[in-house]
Parts: sequence; structure tokens; C-alpha cells
Amino acid sequence: MNNNLIRVGVDIMGGDFSPDAPLKGCLMAHQLWNNTIHLVLIGDEQLILSKIQEFEGNPSDFTIVHAPDKMAMSSSPVKSFAEKPHSSIATGFELLKSGNIDGFTSAGNSGAMLVGSYLKVGLSRDDLRPGLLTILPNQNGQDGILLDAGVNADCKPENLLDFAILGTTYAQTILKINKPRVGLVNIGEEPEKGNQLSIAAHKLMAEYPNIHFIGNIEGRDLFDGKADVAVCSGFVGNVILKLSEKFYELALQRGGANDPFYAKFNYEMHGGSPVLGVNKPVVVGHGISSPLAIQNMIRLTAEMVKSGLSEKIKESVQHA
Repeated sequence: MNNNLIRVGVDIMGGDFSPDAPLKGCLMAHQLWNNTIHLVLIGDEQLILSKIQEFEGNPSDFTIVHAPDKMAMSSSPVKSFAEKPHSSIATGFELLKSGNIDGFTSAGNSGAMLVGSYLKVGLSRDDLRPGLLTILPNQNGQDGILLDAGVNADCKPENLLDFAILGTTYAQTILKINKPRVGLVNIGEEPEKGNQLSIAAHKLMAEYPNIHFIGNIEGRDLFDGKADVAVCSGFVGNVILKLSEKFYELALQRGGANDPFYAKFNYEMHGGSPVLGVNKPVVVGHGISSPLAIQNMIRLTAEMVKSGLSEKIKESVQHA
């Protein structure tokens, strides 16, 4: 294997349609990026080998790491690591921790992916709360991002400032936005609007010199491109995320499938959600991830590795 290839670990046992969807996504990704990415397939070895042959792939194109157990989608994340140390998710994090892969992605148990991110690869800063990022489609041609999308339901003002820093670094590094505009999701534009969390977070962001804070943004601003980085608690962010997913379903039902704006809400095109604030690249996929979604999760993971995003985030949050 070429030592310059980016090694992306993929959980073959995770997701509602495993192992077929993850393996098909890996085969698609290999065809596109075999000169830059080497895929490490993590799961039941015999099952993986038989499925690769069934899909007319070549097992020698991949590294296969045997992990016979699977974490159920409903399993307790913390207990699962103790009870199933040979599961595909636990094995993936051990490979990531040891440096045998450069990034890890899974459409499996999202709670386990988050717990593994904190416990196995560590935080970018000891007191940091990592955030889960999601894409915010907008109509100006340059999509924005929102975080936290569901990890931290209850937040303190300093957590929201950290999300602003994480989002700024991601937007600069991955989206190539030179000076990302940061907006705090609120019920009004004025600094004194909102609950105590919003008012205190607004003050912290306004005083912090290393982000381009534009103030509060309302729900109606989210898809107009007013801000490149929308910041909120995980409670609010997850409501926005699920509402956006429903918008896309309704658009399809009402004949809007060919509308270029609504097409941006298709989760398959963006792949998964990066976990920001941990020491190595981790991408969490939707449980219903299709092969195309898996392919794009692999692409995103490799982009995070290549850009040195984790190292840049570690540097950016040290002084907050």
C-alpha cells in the first residue's frame, strides 16, 4: 500500500442497511479515490469477504480488520464499549487511537460514536464540550453550518463560544471561507433578547477577538446566508436539524425533487456529521445511510484528515 494514502476506517456493521450499504459505498469510494484514500473495512471478516465478492469487488483493494460483534442502535453507548470490546465501533476507535487509521466513520450507534470520540481519542481541550456539525443549505451559493446539532442539550455561555470557535475553524479549513460570519440563534436580533444563556453568550462572543461575530440571528435567517456559522445549544440545533430533514421529505412529496435549493437538504450529498473538538477526525452518519451517503462520509473524513482540521481546532480552542 502507498504510504501517502489517507487511511479511512469504515464501520461495515453499522447502520440500518449494513453490511450492504457500507460495503457498496466503500466500493464506490474506492473507484473514485483509490489514488488518495485507502479504506480499512471493520467488521465480520468472512461476511465482508463474501459481500465484496457478491458485489464483484476485489478484497485485495482493502484492508479488512475482523470485528465480529455489532453494537445495536439502541444499546447503551458506555456499556457497549465494556460489554462488546470487539464490536466494529470499539475496534474502529482502537485503530484510530493507535494511529493505524487516520479517520473513522460509521452510520451505526451515534451515541457510541460520540462516547468513543471523547473516551478513546480525547478532547481538543480538557474542559471542551465537542459539537456535532450539520450543513445549513442556503440560497446564496455558499452553504453554511450549524452546531451543536444534538450532542449538548444543556449548555453554558462558554460552551456556545467554543462552538463558535469550532465552527469558524471548520468553515475556514473545509469550506474555504476566509472570514466566516458567526450568528447566535435567538428569538430576536437585539443583544438583550432571549434567555439568560443567549444574553450571556452574546456578550462573550462580542468580546472574543478571534471570531467574526455578527450578533443574533433568527430562525428565518438560517437559510438566507446571513451567517456562515450558526451557533446554538444541541437542543435547539437538533430541532432545527429534524425540521430541515422534514422540509426535504415534504419537498419530494410535493414535486420539488428537481429544485436545486431543496436538493441541498438531501443528507446523502453531505454524508455525515463531523464531531468537532476531538483529537482525530470522526464522522457520524445517519442510521439510514445509503451507499452514496457512505461514499460522501468517506470523502468528508478524508478531507478532514488532509486539511489537518483536528490540529487546527486544537490550536484555536487553547486560548478561549
